[in-house]
Amino acid sequence: MLIQERPAPPSTKEELLNHARALAGQTLGQIANRLNIAVPENLQHSKGWQGQLIETALGGIDATFAGPDFPELGIELKTIPLDHRGLPKESTYVCAIELSEIHGQQWKTSLIYNKLKQVLWMPIESEKHIPISQRHIGMPLLWSPSKLQEGILKTDWEEHMEKISLGRIAEITAHMGNVLQVRPKAASGKIRRKSSNEQGETKDTLPRGFYLRPAFTSEILKQNFINPA
Repeated sequence: MLIQERPAPPSTKEELLNHARALAGQTLGQIANRLNIAVPENLQHSKGWQGQLIETALGGIDATFAGPDFPELGIELKTIPLDHRGLPKESTYVCAIELSEIHGQQWKTSLIYNKLKQVLWMPIESEKHIPISQRHIGMPLLWSPSKLQEGILKTDWEEHMEKISLGRIAEITAHMGNVLQVRPKAASGKIRRKSSNEQGETKDTLPRGFYLRPAFTSEILKQNFINPA
């Protein structure tokens, strides 16, 4: 990305939220033009472009950082593509699963907990017939999971991690987990990571990531907006 002037990172939650609200109603093209960033023709080969654009516009740090996008504030940014009904179109990627570092992990110290304890949701209209540059951004939502939501997330996480730690990652499918899925996460099917099977043997497997189900993110929007679109 060629950036004309990267905004400074926000120093407070209020500042971040105000900047995010200022983006509402604007198109991706308007923001990209202001930052001198090229708009891709499609997102199939530019996955993550929308998130990177919004992160840049809000002064987020480099996307390679493993923690939240705004580490000083402890806030993760998540764009959420919506259909014409204002419903999420797909599962939301949270973070990668480091297969070599799973033993001894606890929920409160996990990367996924660090990512989800406070999230700035940025809705974006994403109907296929709307050119990428003309897609509008909706009102942002600063969200933290309720005790009930965190309990469900934690239970799903623990069940997934138990299977992985026992070398049974191959048994995990996208159908498992009430709100939290484990799915392959790789730009190419040729990419592999080291994992262990039940016998303790090391083998290559597809990288995996944690994803939030659309029904869960839809409920988050419904609880906070009358019309999330």
